[in-house]
Amino acid sequence: MLASNRTADSARTKRLAVAGATGLIGSQVVAHAVALGHEVVSLSRSMGVDLTDRDSLGDRLEGVDVVIDVTRPSSMALEEAISFFTTVAKNLGRASAAAGVARMIVLSIIGLEKNQDFDWYVATLAHERAAREHFANTQVLRSAQFHEFPEQVLGRGLRGDKAEVMDVQTQPVASREVARLLVELAIGDQTEDVEIAGPQPEQLVNLVSELTRLRGDEIEVVPVPVSVAMASGSLLPGAEALLRGETWLAWARRHYGREH
Repeated sequence: MLASNRTADSARTKRLAVAGATGLIGSQVVAHAVALGHEVVSLSRSMGVDLTDRDSLGDRLEGVDVVIDVTRPSSMALEEAISFFTTVAKNLGRASAAAGVARMIVLSIIGLEKNQDFDWYVATLAHERAAREHFANTQVLRSAQFHEFPEQVLGRGLRGDKAEVMDVQTQPVASREVARLLVELAIGDQTEDVEIAGPQPEQLVNLVSELTRLRGDEIEVVPVPVSVAMASGSLLPGAEALLRGETWLAWARRHYGREH
């Protein structure tokens, strides 16, 4: 669990580097860290940093206390995703070690080892392992699916007026809470790995169905069977996970602008 009190060292202003600084999580990490008075070095292609190029970082990590890696590849295809993740982990790890960075925090997903029949989970586990290989003091934050996940699932599964959706339980969490926890870990003293999820388990099919109602879509949601591991709850957090934020429904009603 996270310590409730911070030491004087952890309370001081920190210099944080955020890899993937313009994405869904990264942009919120940057905003929250800056709001707390910390200095942020943003690392992203749009800011002139290609993390797949070992020379692109230059001296940007000089003076950085903690690197937060929330990078994501543009493709979810297995080979492309593994290549991206492992290359970025190697480049960040080596540059961090050379610059004297104290710690790296990598954002990952709950249940990786139990779901290795899914390419994205294979690639994400490779990311974790490569990060630890190339930088010894790596901490991993494993998160449940974000509140935005049902909309992504709907988009990928849509076929005409029907959408195929995995019949699986998840415990979605607000992306804002994940970003806040990443900053909390970066400025704090805890070094153990952590899990974060939302307040309650949900059936993904039900979330997508409710999403279509909130948006006014006439779409039939078709449940699709999943692996034994997923059907047994492999996407749900462990007993020691931090449960934070609001329910998916509370978030969705506000986000999509309709009460149901």
